[in-house]
Amino acid sequence: MSVTTQLAFERPIYELEEQLKKIEQEPNPTANTKDAIRNMRLEITRMKREIFENLDAWETVMVARHQERPQTLDYLELVFDEFVELHGDKAMGDDRAILTGFAKLDGQKVMFVGQQKGRTLQERTECYYGCAHPEGYRKALSKMKMAEKFGIPIICLIDTPGAYPGIKAEEHGQAYNIALNLREMALLKTPIICVVIGEGGSGGALGIGIGDHISVLQFAYYSVITPEGCAGILWKDVKFANEAANALKFTSQNLLNLGIIDEVIPEPLGGAHRDHRQMATALKASLSSNLKNLTGIPRDELVDRRYEKFRKIGMFHETGEPV
Repeated sequence: MSVTTQLAFERPIYELEEQLKKIEQEPNPTANTKDAIRNMRLEITRMKREIFENLDAWETVMVARHQERPQTLDYLELVFDEFVELHGDKAMGDDRAILTGFAKLDGQKVMFVGQQKGRTLQERTECYYGCAHPEGYRKALSKMKMAEKFGIPIICLIDTPGAYPGIKAEEHGQAYNIALNLREMALLKTPIICVVIGEGGSGGALGIGIGDHISVLQFAYYSVITPEGCAGILWKDVKFANEAANALKFTSQNLLNLGIIDEVIPEPLGGAHRDHRQMATALKASLSSNLKNLTGIPRDELVDRRYEKFRKIGMFHETGEPV
């Protein structure tokens, strides 16, 4: 697909691709021209691999936030066979930052829960830039409990910088509703698969992030706080976001090495924003495989395994001595 937004470290790739495009348009190419085209294609592939295999944490954040990166609605179209949206939290309203509904994946009915950021200004305003209010988390939990009742697996796509930070959200119980989701998702007797497709920021991500299998796309990140938030707290200035990103150890490979996630889903060469369909194919393969593995596990065992999974995250030391 054509990408209009170019990150600084990607520009050499786009410049070379532009040169290649001009050469390919030349009529009646000579043998030397054909050799140059082949060599240039190889060089573009080598350059993409070299650049994206060596991204630092802050550059990974920029890829995760790329304006043309596939979002939840894109995956609904490319991965799932059907989608019937379910609205509302039965209390206050219908938060557009979180989409919920019945979907089908290779003929298997699932309950879909996903965070949507939007691309245009109008879409982003409507979706609160992917930052859900308490009603969004209530809506998600309500639909997940419905899935449990009917024995339907749950798939959650996570893409948010964090929960909505406004005063009204706090007054309406933001922290309580996220905490409630954590507890209730831990106890749901149905398979839950969670995938971080872009940003996985703080409690906003955790509010739909408790599952039996946790995956992160290769250039997504999953963190207790955004780099800017961390820099603001520790250094009192967001200009230190780069340093904060490196300190937080939130890239997919870091998370896998630390045992926080179960799988890194590879992205197309050059990032998911370069090829939505190829990324969707990889995501679908991962979801289908993990859904098949989880479906046969008895419900009580599923909950016990989920509990043990999260208990193992992190390191601690107990001495038995009074504090």
